[in-house]
Amino acid sequence: MKKIRWGVLGAAKIAVEKVIPAMQGGECTEVVAIASRDADKAKAAARRLGIPTSYGSYAALLADPGIDAIYNPLPNHLHLPWTKAAAEAGKHVLCEKPIGLTAGEARALIDVRDRTGVKIQEAFMVRTHPQWLRAIEICRSGRLGTVRAYVGVFSYHNDDPANIRNVAAWGGGGLMDIGCYLIMTSRMIFGEEPSRVMALLSPDPETGVDTLTSLMLDYPSGQAIGMCSTRLIAHQRVQVFGTAGRLDVDIPFNAPPDRPCRLSVDTAGDLFGRGIETELLAVCDQYRIQGDLFSRAILDDTNEPYPLEMSVNNMAVIDAAFRSARSARWETPQR
Repeated sequence: MKKIRWGVLGAAKIAVEKVIPAMQGGECTEVVAIASRDADKAKAAARRLGIPTSYGSYAALLADPGIDAIYNPLPNHLHLPWTKAAAEAGKHVLCEKPIGLTAGEARALIDVRDRTGVKIQEAFMVRTHPQWLRAIEICRSGRLGTVRAYVGVFSYHNDDPANIRNVAAWGGGGLMDIGCYLIMTSRMIFGEEPSRVMALLSPDPETGVDTLTSLMLDYPSGQAIGMCSTRLIAHQRVQVFGTAGRLDVDIPFNAPPDRPCRLSVDTAGDLFGRGIETELLAVCDQYRIQGDLFSRAILDDTNEPYPLEMSVNNMAVIDAAFRSARSARWETPQR
């Protein structure tokens, strides 16, 4: 089977520990090069991961004619410029979330995509994980009755001021890093776009990034509430409530690649948990699935699994959340 030849911009932790190893086992993906502004760092990463070629600059990697597609895991503020540069070099691009710092930046990439003819996608790996496909299937089946509410939590603890997630100018903070998952998955569950958004942010007094954020999203069919934090114990959970049942997604975002994922459905409403039915999903790696599906879209010249137009909608909700935190009012996403 023909494979797409991938180059990686930077040696970010998510790239070297999760995405590259997963894609190296993909059916349609082959990682052939990695670049860093530090040539020694690129060489070390290449040696560790068995990647044939390393570069001491991003531009050198983009100039390599033997690369078909780029994975961009750079800090958030570099997503737009280097995704644009890669596209203009004729490379397809899978860019880490968030795709940009604003909905406007996401719209700018639509223009780049249409002008250059390459494929560009935001790397929301959870969208194609079987547990989320099954969760949506359950919600649409009527098993929960009419779905009316989504509740999500995503937290971890990181108080290192030098970490990129704590640098405000680089798009740091909990909402951009992990709150985006709560927004995106609630949009998936309802199959709709929220009409208005309310948010409360607690900024770090030194770095200025949001460390505790609460969200309320008003959908045509129901409501979603979410909390994300970069200063709490690590935890994540999603619950979906309907008129006749409840769905729990135990590990919704960092789904383990080495053990089954679990969904639980409660249609009994017993407070002690009697009657809860559990489904185990087969072991899989969501980064491998993501890479293969995007590569297959390139090989078959079909649409990206998650088009940029959907990324604009997600970023518009994030923008509205930031505006709401400042205005202390409901804000309408500007799509």
